[in-house]
Amino acid sequence: MAVDFMNNPVAWLEWTGIHMSPWKMIGLTGAFMFGARWVVQFIASRRHGKPVIPRLFWYMSLCGSAMTLSYFLFSQKQDAVGVVQNLFPSFTAAYSLYLDIRHRGWHRDKAGH
Repeated sequence: MAVDFMNNPVAWLEWTGIHMSPWKMIGLTGAFMFGARWVVQFIASRRHGKPVIPRLFWYMSLCGSAMTLSYFLFSQKQDAVGVVQNLFPSFTAAYSLYLDIRHRGWHRDKAGH
């Protein structure tokens, strides 16, 4: 039953004419988060006057990948291309986040980019 609920259109959106399932909302939110990480990187680089990848970039990568990966795994879509497309960036983001935490620690100073 829970799976059917996640694949059916959300009732409170019907008045707008938008037919969107909870899984699609999760997938779109993940895709938006994965894309918005570049805005975060742009703002950080602009502030520092040099290329910078802030830790938030890696958190957004992991969350966005996890959300879109769950969409492709558990929704009616179940697309192998989408799974592979989101699985590999997850490993890269997780490893980069690990290296950042190992190198700078959990509580790094803002000037230490």
